[in-house]
Amino acid sequence: MNPPARATPVLMLLICVICWGSVFPISKVLLQSVSGLSLLMWRFLIALVCVCLYLLVQRKPWPTLSGSQYLVLAALGVLGVGSFNLALYEGLPYTEATNGALIMALSPLVTSIAAGALARRWLSVQQWISLTIGLIGVTLVITNGDVMSLLQHGLNRGDLLISIGMLCWAAFTIASQRVSHWLPPMSFTLVTMTAGWLAVSVYGLLFKEIHPWQEIQLLNPIEWLQLLHISLFGSVLAYLFWIQGVKAIGAANASLYFNLVPVSAALIALAMGVQLSLIQILGITITIVGLSLPWLARSLWARRHQDGLPQ
Repeated sequence: MNPPARATPVLMLLICVICWGSVFPISKVLLQSVSGLSLLMWRFLIALVCVCLYLLVQRKPWPTLSGSQYLVLAALGVLGVGSFNLALYEGLPYTEATNGALIMALSPLVTSIAAGALARRWLSVQQWISLTIGLIGVTLVITNGDVMSLLQHGLNRGDLLISIGMLCWAAFTIASQRVSHWLPPMSFTLVTMTAGWLAVSVYGLLFKEIHPWQEIQLLNPIEWLQLLHISLFGSVLAYLFWIQGVKAIGAANASLYFNLVPVSAALIALAMGVQLSLIQILGITITIVGLSLPWLARSLWARRHQDGLPQ
């Protein structure tokens, strides 16, 4: 791929990173005015309308599958859209947005490790080093440098919930790889997002004292714009750009950009007036270095192989 052709997917991935990173600090602000369940219900309802409009413009019919296939995709939607986002939104009020983004940045590595374990493949030395460095960075951030507090009191409620959400997303990613060929990406997104939204809505309306319609009416114009942002940019545009970027430069190269999500979240949080401590900055830096090691190793190996150097 020549440089001009490569620039477009790189730009798409950078926009994707900014969109995903912005979801954490903006959602944390919105959660001061609306409950997590109500925010989830409205966010994904708006996103679903956008996906449906996109498919209509593209003249894509509603996907035709068997009943068992719909059940599998529905289960994936409940896991990867419903459970993941529910854990994220229930956890964000109890922790920093930067912490949440940093924990989520571990998901590609955790996914790779879990997939390898299921296939009975041992971790490489590079993966062990990457995982160790990444966890050191995350630990510094979530304990604010006081590691003994983690040993004495464990994770706080917010970090624990977001960690559970990260594991749900990793499980969703592994499972979806086995069935994603059933549908094109946007149709797959439509079915799983619909299932996740329905699950969250039923849970919220039947088992929680929430009032989504009343809560949404109390939002001011700025909060409405924030809701539209995380719905349109954080849920629809980012996903479309991610698909195009992965298709253009490959999943391995694209994964490096995912590692920049906590950096984006931290910068946007700073722009919104949130102060970061030196420990948080150090932890973010260490985590990004650790998560980037596998990609850097692959890049060096590919360059040496291309240049004909001894391995």
